[in-house]
Amino acid sequence: MKEIIFEVSEDEVDGGYMAHALGYGIHTQGETLEELRTMVKDAVSCYFDETMVTPKVIRLHFVRDEVLVA
Repeated sequence: MKEIIFEVSEDEVDGGYMAHALGYGIHTQGETLEELRTMVKDAVSCYFDETMVTPKVIRLHFVRDEVLVA
């Protein structure tokens, strides 16, 4: 496996960021983007054990909802 993709969204109620891996049961969060990056790396290393192929690239896909009032 070459890469794993995380969908990242802002928690508008409590602040911070939430991330979940597409196709894997990996979920994590962080108060800042730097903390989120650290938490994502840690979550990936915990999920993939020594018998599994660990992804070489972690891609963060930021999702943002925008509400327009007519």
